[in-house]
Amino acid sequence: MKTRTALAALGALSHESRLSAFRALVQAGPDGLAVGELRELLDLPPATLSAHLNVLRAAALVRDEREGRVIRVRANYLQMNALVAYLTENCCAGAADCGPAATCTPKKKGARA
Repeated sequence: MKTRTALAALGALSHESRLSAFRALVQAGPDGLAVGELRELLDLPPATLSAHLNVLRAAALVRDEREGRVIRVRANYLQMNALVAYLTENCCAGAADCGPAATCTPKKKGARA
């Protein structure tokens, strides 16, 4: 990950509502949440949530997909893992017993490990 990309992601997460939204989407797993579900969970006005999601989208931290009349938003785990790896790549001055954090690879509900 390039420094500019990391800064965009960190900037996107530097607001309480955006961080809450992203954490809720990470917790929801690969199925994500419908925008309406996320809005209710966070208790935000629709326009406010839309603006926050636009910032998270621009930083490639979330992706969305239209499902009929519903827009489903999902955390971008690849981008999240890349950010964590970027932040920890030189952890402990490269000591053998210290390294980047494990990556998060959620499975779809009902998928076998």
